[in-house]
Formats: sequence, C-alpha cells, structure tokens
Amino acid sequence: MDGLIMAGQLLLGLSILIILHELGHFLAARAFGIRVEKFYLFFDAWGFKLVHFNYKGCEYGIGWLPLGGYVKISGMIDESMDTAQMAGPAQPWEFRSKPAWQRLIVMLGGVTVNIVLGIFIFWMLTFKYGETYVPNDKLVNGVIPGIVGKELGIQAGDKIRAVNGKKIERFNEITSSKVLLGGSTLTIDRNGESKDIAVPGNILNKISDYGMSQFVLPRTPMAHLDSVLPGSNAAKAGILKGDSIISVNGSPVTFLDQFQSLLQNSKNKQVSVSLIRKSGTVNAKPLVDGKGTIGVFPTLLPPPTETIKYNFASSLPIGASKAWGSFMDNAKGIGKVVTGQVKAQKAFTGPIGIARMFGSTVDWALFWSLVGLLSMALALMNLLPIPALDGGHALFLIVEMVKGKPLSDKFMERAQLVGFCILVALMVFVLGNDILKAVAR
Repeated sequence: MDGLIMAGQLLLGLSILIILHELGHFLAARAFGIRVEKFYLFFDAWGFKLVHFNYKGCEYGIGWLPLGGYVKISGMIDESMDTAQMAGPAQPWEFRSKPAWQRLIVMLGGVTVNIVLGIFIFWMLTFKYGETYVPNDKLVNGVIPGIVGKELGIQAGDKIRAVNGKKIERFNEITSSKVLLGGSTLTIDRNGESKDIAVPGNILNKISDYGMSQFVLPRTPMAHLDSVLPGSNAAKAGILKGDSIISVNGSPVTFLDQFQSLLQNSKNKQVSVSLIRKSGTVNAKPLVDGKGTIGVFPTLLPPPTETIKYNFASSLPIGASKAWGSFMDNAKGIGKVVTGQVKAQKAFTGPIGIARMFGSTVDWALFWSLVGLLSMALALMNLLPIPALDGGHALFLIVEMVKGKPLSDKFMERAQLVGFCILVALMVFVLGNDILKAVAR
C-alpha cells in the first residue's frame, strides 16, 4: 500500500506538470493561428492509446508510455517525425509558415507555464503556511555532526555562526545550496574560539551517499526512549519504551552524542544506566554489543522554531524568490556535474527516488512543495539546448533569426533523432541509477 500511495502521488504530480506544460505550447500555437493536431498526456507509442477523443479538429488522449507528453503541431518536425506532412507545400495554419519570433514563443510556452506555475505554488504555500524556521542564535547547544560533518572537522557543540563571512540567521542556511553547492567556508564558535572550516565543492557526493541528516543537525537534549528493540540487550536488562536516560556509568547524559560516545567506549562491556521512569529512578545494566549499541532509540526534543506570516501581496516576492532559488540551485547542480565536481549518479534522481520524496502518506503541503520544485526543474530541463527538447528547438530558431533563413528539414530531422537518442540514454541512466540506489538501501 505504501508503494501505491507514493506512486499515485508521483503520477498525479507529473500529470499536472505535463498537462500544464503542453497547454503552454497549445495556447501559444492557437494564439498565432497554428493548428494543433494532438494533445497527449503520456506517449501513444506505436499508436496505442488508453483514452482518446476528438474535439474541434484536435485529438486529445492519454497514452500508455508515462515518459512525458506532447502536442503535435502542424508543419513542425517534432517527436512525431511526420516527414510526409513536411513534403507538401507550407499552409498558412502551419508552424513553418509563421515568423521565427512567433515560433520561438510557441516553443517557450511550456517552459513559461512551468515557471509561472512554480512561482504560483510557492506563493500560495507562503501565503497559507508562512515561513517556519529554526533561529540559529537560539541553538544554544550548537550542532551535532553526522558522518559527513565529522569528516569536515565539525564537532558536537560547535556553533556555526557564518557562511562565507555572512552571519547565519536561520539554521536551514547551513544546509542550503550556498553551502552544499559551492566551495564555501563555515565560521564556527568552538568553546569561545572562532574557527573556519572549508566545505569542498564535491560535498554533494557524500550527502548523496549518507543523506542530509549526516551533515549537521541542531543539538537538542534527549527526551525519552521512543522504542526498545525486542530481544535486545536493553530489553533483557529491563529498559522500557518511555524511559529517560540520565547517566551511563555515573557520567551525566543530556545529548545523544554523549550517550553514543559512552557506549562506543564500552563495547562488549556491561554498563550501568540510570533512567527516569514513572515509578521513579531505576538502574539497569545492559551489555553493550560490538557495535557500541544496546538496542534503544531515543527521542530528541525539537529545536525552537519561529513562524513568520505574510499577507497575500507580501507572499508573492517570497514565493517567487523560493521558486527562482530552486531553479538556480538545479542549474548550479548541473554545472557541478558538467565540471566533474559531482558525479552524475549522485546528482540525479529518477522516478523511484522522487516517489520516495512524496512519502507513503498524503501530506498536501509536502505534495505541492515537491510539485513546485519539479515544475522549476522541468523548466530548466526543457531549456537545455538538446535537440528534441524545447531548448533545442529554441536554439535552432535563434540561429535561423541570426542567419535570416531556416535550417534545412533534413538537418532538423537528423537533429531530432540525435536528441531523441540522447533523451532515451538519459532516461535509461536515471532509471537504472534509481534501481541501483533502491537495491543498495
């Protein structure tokens, strides 16, 4: 059932994006009097269609291959590869009969809709929910580093004060693109002494391997044990779910890293653990295994948060900034891959990975946030100068405008085939990478 919910949310989100993207091309074409012959969600490869109907000279339908969608525009060499139509004389309602600037607008119609949609979604989310964040100056206990953070030299209790010399106001700035995408510098306060820690440009490789939680998290006190593994050493020693650990071998324990460190130093030894239970203070003597664990999972107190609410008008620039920020983050990420700083298999996520992001429960705030992010990512992807994508068509139209005459039909056909092969290769790579990541979990 969890898989069905994740797949259903992914399918719904992508369907919304594909339909609106193709609607951008459709409306722009119609505005210039260009005939649109087909409007399809998903591809009707080899002529197989799930649903279709005709209305006012256009065939609308749903194909069986969920790799995108398309509108077939008369007089245009596109993914349909309808070369027979191009052999006849140009008709006034055809794409090829229109001025280059009109054809360019048609080609950029889908991208424009994706950008407008992304801005609208983030605008509405900001208006409804505001912005909830963790004030960095309220983290009096500093941060707790994960595997990636420790490799950089961050220690438990460090207070990260600035990024590239600019003071951090919100904790999420530490895990933002300005840290993770660039060769940035973190300024930390360690026991009253200021230190600089360099973040390498390829840190995303490590984040991809271990997850964002293994960079840094706010250091907050432990609350109680969320669970105790049945049959574990803790369970055998009488430790119960809901207990609160206060010391190990007489050493006070407040934070998770303290607890883990004390256990790591006592591998294969019995330890004395003091706990608070409803009945009072109790002691237990579990055996620590060779991995430095006893089979308990503590709950951490949540960090302090603040929420800023915005009215309808003031939410717009905030939402637009978030949308544009995600667009630029994706562009910088692609730049990292092209320059070799980040491995492609670490950077790109396919349908399986995206479905996992939606989760196995329906959270509409998360759903629309991801749809907004995907809308901006789809806009960027379609702007890439690859034949068969909108960006490739736009590039050829710009060349035509500079030359003063269109590129030959034969060139466009070959470019379309090359672009199609590139896209298929990318799809195979991304899907294969997704499967490998899922198997490796």
